[in-house]
Amino acid sequence: MHERALHTRATLIRAAAEVFEECGYHGAGINRILTKAGVTAGAMYFHFKSKESLARAVMLEQATDVTLPQQPQGLQQLVDVTLALARELQSNTLLRAGVRLAVDQGGPAVQDDTVYMWWAERFREELVAARREGELLASVDDAEFANVLVAAFTGTQLKSQFSTGWADLPLRIMSLWRYLLPGIATPEAAARITLDSERRLPWE
Repeated sequence: MHERALHTRATLIRAAAEVFEECGYHGAGINRILTKAGVTAGAMYFHFKSKESLARAVMLEQATDVTLPQQPQGLQQLVDVTLALARELQSNTLLRAGVRLAVDQGGPAVQDDTVYMWWAERFREELVAARREGELLASVDDAEFANVLVAAFTGTQLKSQFSTGWADLPLRIMSLWRYLLPGIATPEAAARITLDSERRLPWE
């Protein structure tokens, strides 16, 4: 795709993210998105055939601006990844819009768990590394717990959004881990994990 076309597409996604994050799927009008993006309807329809396809792009590309480690390392990194996401949700419009769309069952996410499965696979990779390092209890199913974690994170961030506008989300995620870790980690591994919402992450 031509560089100018790539720029237009990216501009549309970011403008749409702002509108979807503010108004939700049904409240977001195409004209408002076009005005914010500064592009024509023709330019939009060159890239996206409908508001639904634009919303789906926002939902699937929600992590574009999030810096995460590329190599799985195990439980501490898994904890740190969820902490990074908690912090990003406090200010990252694209991530917040993608998350909002993903939980909106009246929008493009209805009966579509693609984005949830993407995060579950990302989490599972850390669990596979944790097992290789002897950090997991033998009874833990990597894929099953990855899906449990996605569901738990999703519910926790929704509660935080409603209660404090995500202000307390890092604290809530660390609290979540205090209860989850004993169920998946060996006592030795659990004792090594730092659950600090103010922790400076290694890749920052």
